[in-house]
Amino acid sequence: MIGCTQHTQGQRPMKDDVNRRSRAKGRLAALALLLPLTLGSTAQTVLHLEESGVAAAGPEQIASLPETVVDGVAADFAPAPLPPAGPPLPAGFDVRMFEAMAQQVVVDQRVPGLAMAIVHDGKVLSARGYGITDVSDAEPVDSHTVFRLASLSKGFAGTMAGLLVNEGALRWDSRLTDYVPNFQLSRPGAAQQVTVADILSHRVGLSRNYYDRDLERYVDYRTLSRKLADAPLTCDPGTCYAYQNVAFSLIGDIVFAATGDFYSQEVQRRLLKPLGMNDASLGLEGIESSARWAKPHVRGRGGWVSVMPKPTYYEVAPAAGVNASASDMAQWLIAQSGHRPDVIPAPLLATLHQPLVDTPYQTRSSAWRRARLGSAGYGLGWRVYDYSGHRVVYHAGAVQGYRGMIALLPDSDIGIAMMWNGESALPAGLLPTMLDRALDIPSDLTAWIDIDFQQPTYYAERDTPAAGSNAAAATAAPR
Repeated sequence: MIGCTQHTQGQRPMKDDVNRRSRAKGRLAALALLLPLTLGSTAQTVLHLEESGVAAAGPEQIASLPETVVDGVAADFAPAPLPPAGPPLPAGFDVRMFEAMAQQVVVDQRVPGLAMAIVHDGKVLSARGYGITDVSDAEPVDSHTVFRLASLSKGFAGTMAGLLVNEGALRWDSRLTDYVPNFQLSRPGAAQQVTVADILSHRVGLSRNYYDRDLERYVDYRTLSRKLADAPLTCDPGTCYAYQNVAFSLIGDIVFAATGDFYSQEVQRRLLKPLGMNDASLGLEGIESSARWAKPHVRGRGGWVSVMPKPTYYEVAPAAGVNASASDMAQWLIAQSGHRPDVIPAPLLATLHQPLVDTPYQTRSSAWRRARLGSAGYGLGWRVYDYSGHRVVYHAGAVQGYRGMIALLPDSDIGIAMMWNGESALPAGLLPTMLDRALDIPSDLTAWIDIDFQQPTYYAERDTPAAGSNAAAATAAPR
């Protein structure tokens, strides 16, 4: 992984030369991590990893593939083998207990509603809802209630780009200006340096969250993307990390240029539909047309107040545009764990989940991170943590009235996703609680979450599928 090298004005020429050489070495180090996971040719149909046992298809093999194709990939070309059966769950990983804890989170409307999905070894262990959709018009949250994913959407953007890389329409080192020729940055020549991988790993060179405040003031994405030409750079593209929403969403422009179709439609066609994410959608219209969706909630003088979703961050669909239910997220977790190679090849997942740049501040941003994280980095739409010696692929998201978290434990083949419809940090402690149990790390059951939990208070009624099933049609009545 590479660190963040900041650009500083007014240094001596000799020092400038040294810094430029250092930044160039850093950029090459990042490419060295990324490029071995891709083929050298423009026809990158299968990404290659030595340890995967999957042979890469070169141009000659691609030319001889049969004509039967699905979404541009030969249907009867030998797919990557399914991963071997995952390790058994530790005895302390008690799904019923986690469901009971989730129910405690919504008691007395500490948060209005919550949805949670847990998968292991390609199977759904739990996908259900808790609490209510709207304090002013209460309906129970169930496994098909739709929530805004906010920045959990970035994993979809990275995967979408990866599918195009896989079929040869893009390369990770493709230049943004090859697809968006009018794009400009404030420093001469900088725009021509920005690559697909730079965008997806927040290495465009801008300050953190640039133009997010304007986005909140309802300035449209197209205007803001043009205004990036006036934004000062803190480093050369590809050489330092700073989290973005507007700049990250430039990947949507690249997808449109590479496919001739809008980003949202490509995500629906290539990811949501084939994965069976039947409740999922993109955009404000998508969530409002859902059969059942959770309204966002903010704090008022008398408690929670439901509001209408703000359209602002839907303007940046790759960064924050996806909506999904617990049932949907169970399928997304299964796919991101490598169990749907027909849609997302396993070697591609290894590329997406590879950290490209250090993000050390993440190890200090909460109590559980300070206690557990040895290192933190960012890959292609995903954060990657060293969690007490174990790799965790992670992301969090927040927009007005919604919060969410997703985590994958590749070595344990476990995936967890949570979404809730209130501006509260309370449910966040559930995630490290489950990670500790999954990794058999001794800790107090409520070390990370402030709830009065008694272990025997399980659900009296259960309609969640038993472990080993491949679908969840769970509904949860609020108690």
